[in-house]
Amino acid sequence: MHVTTFGEIMLRLTTPVNQKLIQATHFDSNYGGAEANVAVSLAQLGNQVAFITKLPKNDLGNAAASAVSQFGVTTTHISHGGSRLGLYFLQQGNGIRASNVIYDRANSSFATSNATDYNWDVLLTNTNYFYISGITPALSSGLQETLLTAVKLCQQHNITVVYDANYRKKLWSSADAVAFNEQLMPYVNICLVHDEDISEAFGIETAFDGDRQHVIDQKSSFKDSMSLITDMYPNVHTVASIVRNLYSAQHGKWTALLLRDNHFYESPIYDMTVNAEVAGGDAFGAAIVHGFLHHFAPQDQLNYALAAAVLKLTIPGDFNLASDAEIREVMQSSGHLMNR
Repeated sequence: MHVTTFGEIMLRLTTPVNQKLIQATHFDSNYGGAEANVAVSLAQLGNQVAFITKLPKNDLGNAAASAVSQFGVTTTHISHGGSRLGLYFLQQGNGIRASNVIYDRANSSFATSNATDYNWDVLLTNTNYFYISGITPALSSGLQETLLTAVKLCQQHNITVVYDANYRKKLWSSADAVAFNEQLMPYVNICLVHDEDISEAFGIETAFDGDRQHVIDQKSSFKDSMSLITDMYPNVHTVASIVRNLYSAQHGKWTALLLRDNHFYESPIYDMTVNAEVAGGDAFGAAIVHGFLHHFAPQDQLNYALAAAVLKLTIPGDFNLASDAEIREVMQSSGHLMNR
Protein backbone atom coordinates (compact mmCIF):
# COMPACT_ATOMS: atom_id res chain seq x y z
CA MET A 1 0.00 0.00 0.00
CA HIS A 2 1.38 3.39 -1.02
CA VAL A 3 0.54 6.90 0.23
CA THR A 4 1.14 10.17 -1.62
CA THR A 5 0.98 13.51 0.20
CA PHE A 6 0.82 16.90 -1.53
CA GLY A 7 1.52 20.31 -0.03
CA GLU A 8 4.12 22.94 0.84
CA ILE A 9 7.23 22.43 2.92
CA MET A 10 8.71 25.58 4.44
CA LEU A 11 11.67 26.73 6.45
CA ARG A 12 10.52 27.33 10.02
CA LEU A 13 12.30 29.97 12.10
CA THR A 14 11.52 29.76 15.83
CA THR A 15 12.36 32.26 18.52
CA PRO A 16 14.58 30.70 21.22
CA VAL A 17 13.71 30.26 24.91
CA ASN A 18 10.15 31.61 24.65
CA GLN A 19 11.27 34.97 23.30
CA LYS A 20 8.84 37.18 21.45
CA LEU A 21 9.57 37.85 17.78
CA ILE A 22 10.36 41.47 18.53
CA GLN A 23 13.14 40.35 20.89
CA ALA A 24 14.82 37.75 18.72
CA THR A 25 18.34 38.28 17.42
CA HIS A 26 18.61 34.73 16.05
CA PHE A 27 16.27 31.84 15.30
CA ASP A 28 16.27 28.07 15.54
CA SER A 29 15.55 26.59 12.13
CA ASN A 30 14.02 23.40 10.75
CA TYR A 31 11.84 22.37 7.83
CA GLY A 32 8.18 21.43 8.02
CA GLY A 33 4.69 21.66 6.63
CA ALA A 34 1.52 19.65 7.19
CA GLU A 35 1.80 17.16 4.34
CA ALA A 36 5.58 16.80 4.68
CA ASN A 37 5.07 16.11 8.39
CA VAL A 38 2.53 13.41 7.57
CA ALA A 39 4.87 11.83 5.02
CA VAL A 40 7.73 11.62 7.52
CA SER A 41 5.46 10.13 10.19
CA LEU A 42 4.20 7.46 7.82
CA ALA A 43 7.73 6.61 6.67
CA GLN A 44 8.88 6.38 10.30
CA LEU A 45 6.16 3.80 10.82
CA GLY A 46 7.46 1.71 7.93
CA ASN A 47 5.05 2.73 5.18
CA GLN A 48 5.75 3.54 1.52
CA VAL A 49 5.10 7.23 1.07
CA ALA A 50 5.89 9.90 -1.51
CA PHE A 51 5.80 13.64 -0.99
CA ILE A 52 4.86 15.94 -3.86
CA THR A 53 5.54 19.67 -3.86
CA LYS A 54 7.33 22.35 -5.88
CA LEU A 55 10.65 23.73 -4.67
CA PRO A 56 13.15 26.31 -5.93
CA LYS A 57 16.21 24.77 -7.54
CA ASN A 58 18.68 26.13 -5.02
CA ASP A 59 20.34 25.07 -1.77
CA LEU A 60 17.28 25.84 0.35
CA GLY A 61 15.02 23.80 -1.93
CA ASN A 62 17.50 20.94 -1.92
CA ALA A 63 17.77 21.08 1.87
CA ALA A 64 13.98 20.96 2.24
CA ALA A 65 13.78 17.86 0.03
CA SER A 66 16.64 16.23 1.94
CA ALA A 67 14.90 16.96 5.23
CA VAL A 68 12.12 14.51 4.34
CA SER A 69 14.05 12.06 2.14
CA GLN A 70 16.48 11.25 4.97
CA PHE A 71 13.59 9.59 6.78
CA GLY A 72 12.69 7.35 3.85
CA VAL A 73 10.14 9.53 2.06
CA THR A 74 10.25 9.32 -1.75
CA THR A 75 10.95 12.77 -3.22
CA THR A 76 11.85 11.85 -6.80
CA HIS A 77 8.69 13.43 -8.27
CA ILE A 78 9.08 16.84 -6.63
CA SER A 79 8.74 19.63 -9.18
CA HIS A 80 11.39 22.35 -9.36
CA GLY A 81 11.12 25.99 -10.38
CA GLY A 82 10.32 29.41 -9.05
CA SER A 83 12.64 31.54 -6.96
CA ARG A 84 11.90 31.06 -3.28
CA LEU A 85 11.09 28.68 -0.47
CA GLY A 86 8.21 29.61 1.82
CA LEU A 87 9.06 30.66 5.39
CA TYR A 88 7.18 30.84 8.62
CA PHE A 89 8.18 32.42 11.89
CA LEU A 90 7.01 30.82 15.13
CA GLN A 91 6.81 32.58 18.46
CA GLN A 92 6.05 29.73 20.86
CA GLY A 93 3.46 30.30 23.53
CA ASN A 94 4.38 30.58 27.17
CA GLY A 95 1.86 30.24 29.99
CA ILE A 96 -1.11 32.51 29.33
CA ARG A 97 0.54 33.89 26.16
CA ALA A 98 -0.57 32.00 23.07
CA SER A 99 1.76 31.09 20.23
CA ASN A 100 1.97 33.31 17.18
CA VAL A 101 2.84 32.51 13.58
CA ILE A 102 3.86 34.94 10.85
CA TYR A 103 3.86 33.52 7.30
CA ASP A 104 6.26 34.65 4.60
CA ARG A 105 5.15 32.32 1.83
CA ALA A 106 3.57 34.61 -0.77
CA ASN A 107 5.07 34.01 -4.23
CA SER A 108 6.91 30.89 -3.08
CA SER A 109 7.63 28.20 -5.66
CA PHE A 110 4.73 26.14 -4.35
CA ALA A 111 2.24 28.98 -3.90
CA THR A 112 2.76 30.09 -7.52
CA SER A 113 2.56 26.56 -8.95
CA ASN A 114 -0.46 25.41 -10.92
CA ALA A 115 -1.98 22.38 -12.60
CA THR A 116 0.65 22.29 -15.36
CA ASP A 117 3.35 21.51 -12.76
CA TYR A 118 1.75 18.21 -11.72
CA ASN A 119 1.10 15.28 -14.03
CA TRP A 120 -1.29 13.42 -11.75
CA ASP A 121 -1.63 10.45 -14.10
CA VAL A 122 2.04 9.76 -13.39
CA LEU A 123 2.30 11.08 -9.84
CA LEU A 124 -0.59 8.97 -8.53
CA THR A 125 0.48 5.75 -10.21
CA ASN A 126 0.52 2.93 -7.60
CA THR A 127 -0.98 5.27 -4.98
CA ASN A 128 -3.65 3.90 -2.67
CA TYR A 129 -4.12 6.92 -0.39
CA PHE A 130 -3.82 10.61 -1.34
CA TYR A 131 -3.35 12.97 1.62
CA ILE A 132 -4.06 16.72 1.36
CA SER A 133 -4.93 19.58 3.70
CA GLY A 134 -6.96 22.78 3.82
CA ILE A 135 -3.76 24.82 3.86
CA THR A 136 -2.94 24.19 0.19
CA PRO A 137 -6.13 25.61 -1.40
CA ALA A 138 -5.80 28.68 0.83
CA LEU A 139 -2.63 29.67 -1.03
CA SER A 140 -4.00 30.32 -4.54
CA SER A 141 -6.78 29.67 -7.02
CA GLY A 142 -4.26 27.74 -9.12
CA LEU A 143 -3.70 25.28 -6.31
CA GLN A 144 -7.46 24.95 -5.82
CA GLU A 145 -7.74 23.90 -9.46
CA THR A 146 -4.79 21.55 -9.01
CA LEU A 147 -6.38 19.82 -6.01
CA LEU A 148 -9.73 19.40 -7.73
CA THR A 149 -8.03 17.85 -10.75
CA ALA A 150 -6.16 15.43 -8.51
CA VAL A 151 -9.12 14.29 -6.39
CA LYS A 152 -11.30 13.74 -9.45
CA LEU A 153 -8.60 11.44 -10.83
CA CYS A 154 -8.46 9.68 -7.46
CA GLN A 155 -12.17 8.98 -7.63
CA GLN A 156 -11.81 7.54 -11.13
CA HIS A 157 -9.03 5.20 -9.98
CA ASN A 158 -10.46 4.25 -6.56
CA ILE A 159 -7.70 6.07 -4.66
CA THR A 160 -8.78 6.97 -1.13
CA VAL A 161 -8.66 10.74 -0.52
CA VAL A 162 -7.74 11.87 3.00
CA TYR A 163 -8.47 15.53 3.71
CA ASP A 164 -7.29 17.37 6.81
CA ALA A 165 -9.61 20.37 6.75
CA ASN A 166 -7.35 22.48 8.93
CA TYR A 167 -8.35 26.14 8.66
CA ARG A 168 -5.80 28.94 8.76
CA LYS A 169 -7.46 32.34 9.18
CA LYS A 170 -4.22 34.12 8.27
CA LEU A 171 -4.39 32.56 4.79
CA TRP A 172 -8.05 32.89 3.78
CA SER A 173 -11.53 33.66 5.04
CA SER A 174 -14.03 31.17 6.38
CA ALA A 175 -16.37 32.01 3.50
CA ASP A 176 -13.68 31.13 0.96
CA ALA A 177 -12.82 27.91 2.81
CA VAL A 178 -16.46 26.83 2.94
CA ALA A 179 -16.96 27.59 -0.77
CA PHE A 180 -13.94 25.53 -1.79
CA ASN A 181 -14.73 22.65 0.56
CA GLU A 182 -18.17 22.36 -0.98
CA GLN A 183 -16.40 21.59 -4.28
CA LEU A 184 -13.77 19.26 -2.79
CA MET A 185 -15.72 17.20 -0.27
CA PRO A 186 -17.71 15.06 -2.75
CA TYR A 187 -14.36 13.44 -3.61
CA VAL A 188 -13.15 12.97 -0.01
CA ASN A 189 -13.36 9.62 1.80
CA ILE A 190 -11.64 10.32 5.12
CA CYS A 191 -12.02 13.74 6.74
CA LEU A 192 -9.91 15.01 9.62
CA VAL A 193 -11.33 18.14 11.23
CA HIS A 194 -10.39 19.21 14.73
CA ASP A 195 -12.36 21.11 17.33
CA GLU A 196 -11.30 24.61 16.32
CA ASP A 197 -11.82 24.06 12.57
CA ILE A 198 -15.27 22.53 12.10
CA SER A 199 -17.29 25.74 12.01
CA GLU A 200 -14.77 27.80 10.01
CA ALA A 201 -14.01 25.10 7.42
CA PHE A 202 -17.55 23.88 6.79
CA GLY A 203 -19.86 26.63 8.01
CA ILE A 204 -21.43 24.18 10.43
CA GLU A 205 -22.82 25.90 13.51
CA THR A 206 -21.92 24.01 16.68
CA ALA A 207 -23.25 24.36 20.21
CA PHE A 208 -19.68 24.95 21.41
CA ASP A 209 -19.65 28.12 23.52
CA GLY A 210 -16.04 29.09 22.79
CA ASP A 211 -14.65 28.25 26.24
CA ARG A 212 -11.30 26.64 25.34
CA GLN A 213 -10.85 25.28 28.86
CA HIS A 214 -14.01 23.13 28.68
CA VAL A 215 -14.14 21.84 25.11
CA ILE A 216 -14.16 18.15 26.05
CA ASP A 217 -17.28 18.72 28.16
CA GLN A 218 -19.03 19.77 24.97
CA LYS A 219 -17.90 16.89 22.76
CA SER A 220 -21.49 15.95 21.94
CA SER A 221 -21.68 19.16 19.90
CA PHE A 222 -18.69 18.07 17.84
CA LYS A 223 -20.18 14.61 17.38
CA ASP A 224 -23.28 16.21 15.89
CA SER A 225 -21.11 18.21 13.50
CA MET A 226 -19.12 15.13 12.47
CA SER A 227 -22.35 13.28 11.71
CA LEU A 228 -23.55 16.22 9.65
CA ILE A 229 -20.40 16.03 7.51
CA THR A 230 -21.16 12.41 6.60
CA ASP A 231 -24.79 13.34 5.91
CA MET A 232 -23.71 16.17 3.59
CA TYR A 233 -21.03 14.11 1.81
CA PRO A 234 -21.95 10.40 1.54
CA ASN A 235 -18.52 9.46 0.11
CA VAL A 236 -17.00 10.27 3.52
CA HIS A 237 -16.92 7.03 5.51
CA THR A 238 -14.67 8.29 8.33
CA VAL A 239 -14.40 11.55 10.26
CA ALA A 240 -11.82 11.98 13.01
CA SER A 241 -11.31 14.91 15.36
CA ILE A 242 -8.98 15.91 18.18
CA VAL A 243 -10.82 17.67 21.01
CA ARG A 244 -8.81 19.65 23.56
CA ASN A 245 -9.15 21.58 26.78
CA LEU A 246 -6.44 24.25 26.64
CA TYR A 247 -5.49 25.74 29.99
CA SER A 248 -2.25 27.41 28.90
CA ALA A 249 0.30 27.15 26.11
CA GLN A 250 1.98 24.31 28.00
CA HIS A 251 -0.95 22.52 29.64
CA GLY A 252 -4.06 20.88 28.28
CA LYS A 253 -6.14 17.74 28.03
CA TRP A 254 -6.38 15.93 24.72
CA THR A 255 -8.88 13.36 23.53
CA ALA A 256 -10.19 12.32 20.12
CA LEU A 257 -13.35 11.15 18.39
CA LEU A 258 -13.77 8.83 15.42
CA LEU A 259 -16.92 8.41 13.37
CA ARG A 260 -16.57 5.40 11.12
CA ASP A 261 -19.42 3.79 9.23
CA ASN A 262 -21.96 5.62 11.43
CA HIS A 263 -20.47 4.48 14.73
CA PHE A 264 -18.63 6.71 17.21
CA TYR A 265 -15.47 5.80 19.10
CA GLU A 266 -13.78 7.82 21.85
CA SER A 267 -10.12 7.75 22.88
CA PRO A 268 -8.70 8.05 26.40
CA ILE A 269 -7.98 11.54 27.73
CA TYR A 270 -4.36 12.62 28.16
CA ASP A 271 -3.39 15.37 30.59
CA MET A 272 -0.48 16.94 28.73
CA THR A 273 2.46 19.12 29.51
CA VAL A 274 3.37 20.40 26.06
CA ASN A 275 7.02 21.00 25.19
CA ALA A 276 6.51 21.49 21.45
CA GLU A 277 3.15 22.75 20.29
CA VAL A 278 3.41 22.20 16.53
CA ALA A 279 2.14 19.36 14.30
CA GLY A 280 0.26 17.18 16.78
CA GLY A 281 -2.63 17.12 14.32
CA ASP A 282 -0.34 15.97 11.51
CA ALA A 283 0.94 13.11 13.67
CA PHE A 284 -2.68 12.18 14.40
CA GLY A 285 -3.61 12.20 10.70
CA ALA A 286 -0.61 10.09 9.72
CA ALA A 287 -1.46 7.53 12.40
CA ILE A 288 -5.10 7.37 11.26
CA VAL A 289 -3.86 6.50 7.76
CA HIS A 290 -1.38 4.00 9.23
CA GLY A 291 -4.31 2.32 10.96
CA PHE A 292 -6.12 1.90 7.65
CA LEU A 293 -2.99 0.58 5.94
CA HIS A 294 -2.55 -2.06 8.63
CA HIS A 295 -6.23 -2.89 9.19
CA PHE A 296 -6.51 -1.72 12.79
CA ALA A 297 -9.87 -2.08 14.47
CA PRO A 298 -11.49 1.37 14.72
CA GLN A 299 -10.99 1.75 18.48
CA ASP A 300 -7.35 0.73 18.19
CA GLN A 301 -6.91 3.07 15.24
CA LEU A 302 -8.20 6.03 17.23
CA ASN A 303 -6.21 5.22 20.38
CA TYR A 304 -3.05 4.74 18.32
CA ALA A 305 -3.56 8.05 16.50
CA LEU A 306 -4.04 10.08 19.66
CA ALA A 307 -1.05 8.41 21.30
CA ALA A 308 1.02 9.45 18.26
CA ALA A 309 -0.29 13.01 18.53
CA VAL A 310 0.46 13.47 22.23
CA LEU A 311 3.88 11.88 21.78
CA LYS A 312 4.62 14.44 19.05
CA LEU A 313 3.99 17.20 21.57
CA THR A 314 7.14 16.10 23.38
CA ILE A 315 9.33 16.27 20.25
CA PRO A 316 10.76 19.60 19.01
CA GLY A 317 10.45 20.50 15.34
CA ASP A 318 7.67 19.69 12.89
CA PHE A 319 8.35 16.01 12.27
CA ASN A 320 7.01 13.25 14.52
CA LEU A 321 10.01 10.95 14.85
CA ALA A 322 8.24 8.50 17.15
CA SER A 323 8.45 4.82 16.29
CA ASP A 324 5.62 2.30 16.32
CA ALA A 325 7.06 0.79 19.52
CA GLU A 326 7.12 4.17 21.26
CA ILE A 327 3.52 4.88 20.28
CA ARG A 328 2.42 1.50 21.59
CA GLU A 329 4.29 2.15 24.83
CA VAL A 330 2.31 5.37 25.32
CA MET A 331 -0.89 3.41 24.71
CA GLN A 332 0.17 0.79 27.21
CA SER A 333 0.99 3.40 29.85
CA SER A 334 -2.54 4.77 29.45
CA GLY A 335 -3.97 1.29 29.93
CA HIS A 336 -5.15 0.91 26.32
CA LEU A 337 -3.49 -2.06 24.66
CA MET A 338 -4.21 -2.91 21.05
CA ASN A 339 -6.27 -5.96 20.26
CA ARG A 340 -3.86 -7.27 17.65
